[in-house]
Amino acid sequence: MSHSLTEPVGAISRRQLIKLMGVAGGGLTLGFHLQGKANTAAASTSLNAYVQVLVDNSVVIAAKNPEIGQGVKTSLPMIVAEELDVSWQQVRVIQASIDEAAYGPQFAGGSLSIATNWDVLRQAGATARAMLVQAAAEQWGVAADSCHTQAGQVMHAASGSSLSYGALAQRAAKLPLPEASSLKLKSPDQYKLIGQRITGVDNLALVTGQPLFGIDQTLSGMKYAVYVKCPARGGLVLQANTAELKKLAGVVDAFVLAGNGDVGQLASGVAIVADSTWAAFAARTKLQVSWDESKAAKDDWQQLRQRAQGLSQQVGDTLLTQQGDVSASLKKADKTVAGFYAYPFLAHAPLEPQNCSALVTNGRCELWAPTQTPQYALAAVATTLGIDAKAVTINQTRIGGGFGRRLMNDYCCEAAAIAQHTGLPIKLQWRREEDMAFDFYRPAGFHSLRAGLDKQGKIIAWDDHFISFTEDGKTPTRGAGLNSNEFPAPLLNHVRLSQSLFTTGIPCGWWRAPGSNGIAFAVQSFIHELAHAAGRDHLELLLELMSQPTRPAGEGAGRVLDTQRAAAVIKLAASKAGWGKTMAKGSAQGLAFHFSHGGYFAEVVELSVDSEQKIQLHKVTVAGDIGPIINRSGAENQVQGSVIDGYSTMLALAVDIKAGRIQETNYHQYPLLRMPNSPTIEVHFIESNNPPSGVGEPALPPLAAAVTNALFTASGVRVRELPLSLAGFSV
Repeated sequence: MSHSLTEPVGAISRRQLIKLMGVAGGGLTLGFHLQGKANTAAASTSLNAYVQVLVDNSVVIAAKNPEIGQGVKTSLPMIVAEELDVSWQQVRVIQASIDEAAYGPQFAGGSLSIATNWDVLRQAGATARAMLVQAAAEQWGVAADSCHTQAGQVMHAASGSSLSYGALAQRAAKLPLPEASSLKLKSPDQYKLIGQRITGVDNLALVTGQPLFGIDQTLSGMKYAVYVKCPARGGLVLQANTAELKKLAGVVDAFVLAGNGDVGQLASGVAIVADSTWAAFAARTKLQVSWDESKAAKDDWQQLRQRAQGLSQQVGDTLLTQQGDVSASLKKADKTVAGFYAYPFLAHAPLEPQNCSALVTNGRCELWAPTQTPQYALAAVATTLGIDAKAVTINQTRIGGGFGRRLMNDYCCEAAAIAQHTGLPIKLQWRREEDMAFDFYRPAGFHSLRAGLDKQGKIIAWDDHFISFTEDGKTPTRGAGLNSNEFPAPLLNHVRLSQSLFTTGIPCGWWRAPGSNGIAFAVQSFIHELAHAAGRDHLELLLELMSQPTRPAGEGAGRVLDTQRAAAVIKLAASKAGWGKTMAKGSAQGLAFHFSHGGYFAEVVELSVDSEQKIQLHKVTVAGDIGPIINRSGAENQVQGSVIDGYSTMLALAVDIKAGRIQETNYHQYPLLRMPNSPTIEVHFIESNNPPSGVGEPALPPLAAAVTNALFTASGVRVRELPLSLAGFSV
């Protein structure tokens, strides 16, 4: 549903404004809050929220959410600067502290940063601009509506007067806050920053090696820690040779932590603390420990896969959606098609392994942590240490890759527990091998799909038995589960979605575009199978599906697909890619679409494959609709990264599990895509006045199906299980 971007801001109440105050040295500071706790931080005299206009005409804007490479440290302040109407050169961005009372929710996940902050950040900038205009009008003795702003100045055209924001800041700070309903936000045609390509605020520091990341942190007197856990997830320490370890050169302490029974917080393990990372790692090789694996995971990937295959002819244990009569429609169909699709467990494998620095003194804990959910970390650490969450402070650091891994805060809890035990400032450092062995994995999934076609090649019945995993025996684990409204269910009259869940002891988590990253592969590949069986063009069949409105979604069914927006991106991708053009033998185009996280994306790939099944992915054309684009540079980078990530993952990445143990240890067994194999990526956006949604996740899901659909056309091999290496393909 669209709305006007020029309407008065009434959705965010005036009581959500916390405080207008003068600050030391003069200036205008505005604090905003998303949750309406109007009295929170009212007594503060320091910058506690979004925007500060200083007397030197510079503007300081706080970046409230974690920066994980998605560019949010630049794009969120851009929204404030746009409505404030200042040039980007005037702006200095600082990293906000973790303070829910001052900033509201602070996290990086679900592609939600822009969507959840768009309105309040626009209001922040517009409020400051209105007060600066009022201050100028009063000084000149003119009506405020006879003034306008431009690049950090208030101007009065009739008199030719102008004053900088800096010159007006102290006077503006003494004014009452304007009514929220009186604010006028800019219309898209007035944007000067939004939609432009703006360089990331950390780019210079990144390329000159400045200490931005969690792994860069140092503390006075700091010691270095490793934490060793049972290789079978959930195993407990029975005994360890900690007395011998303490005698080793450089070792400060070694001890067993019992854990608190929550693998998302503190698992049972052995801590080794040393004068250097090297000494800690060296001592680790001398560790002798025996484990109690009676309650540890027993999972075996091959057994799970065979079990899923065995269920493929059955309806799932739980009906998610049942519309019409699927069985009868399949019987009367002119053609029926069936396929069993599978995708594996995946690790996140970020470049920066898990780490956290911690100091616990006098009942208080301070952390320096690269976490995507710092506010959740406060509670988890407090529970682990047995202290109040208010006694925990977290300093945000830049994050060297997360993709959902750092939504979990186990490494923060481990660092805090080790610091509490020793009373020393410590840095916990995981090795790459521990990152692979103790991840929260993308859950594997299986789809047993059947569909019926009528004589015209129209889809008349759809049946998907989805098989995934549960940790509690009742609900899908993190990142699993099938939405009852999953495409194309809302577009068909006879449809059944059912689900079966296998209990697992392997902790799972949210991997980039959770759920959609696997579902899109199965569903969009199967639709291509149907188009081929019907002798129809894939583009034509997709657009036929999108030619009708969706049924209203049921409660809890998630966001509703807008078929007009979907059709528009499909048409744009096809047009820009030259869909249907003549290709050389062994070459082909492939198309796929997916809707997730509020974003609409269609992708067309061009590839060739030789007689040895070596693939060359030449070009990927992407069309997306996520509403207005904030930072065009950041948005394009996110899409390009999604395509590369999706292609890298589908080629050869999989996590194998035997006896509850992860078999892969490092990148040599989990090979990421190399630069020479990266395709040309062309990105096109449809910009609309729909509320903005994020772009970090929805551009990834269509890629796998677009590639496998092209592979089928080029080689005749239908890939129904990822990674591609299982079918003998490589790059």
